[in-house]
Amino acid sequence: MLQLPVRIWARAQEQTDALLREFALISTSDGNDHEVPARLTRLIADLEQRFDGVSTAQEQQLYAAADAGLLVLDELVYQLPTEVAEASVTLLQMFDEADAYCADGTHLLTLAADPEVARFRRWFLLQFVDQIAGGAPVRWPDWPLAP
Repeated sequence: MLQLPVRIWARAQEQTDALLREFALISTSDGNDHEVPARLTRLIADLEQRFDGVSTAQEQQLYAAADAGLLVLDELVYQLPTEVAEASVTLLQMFDEADAYCADGTHLLTLAADPEVARFRRWFLLQFVDQIAGGAPVRWPDWPLAP
């Protein structure tokens, strides 16, 4: 990842954490009418199990950068299995569904990701997809959908 915006990453992480907490509560309820929360919760659990530890060092770097007040990480290097590409596409699709579910406003307190966070999430996950396919990294400021 090149020119990763730390503050936007932190906001994306906070939004995701809030969403997952609320979805975990919803998915354990007795009703069966909350398919999106249940599917996203299962997907996250599956991905955490399948890829446990593969990005721990990078997450620590990101949290340290956020704590230090850094605006940008010039470079963040991941060494990931190729299966991460497919998982990233699936996760991106689920986050898009979750945003639509949140925007509906019927069942949740958590708001949909704001446009900047949604763009960042798309850039971040698609960087894995594109680079695993052989593409060159694209800096956040140069990404066509970046602000």
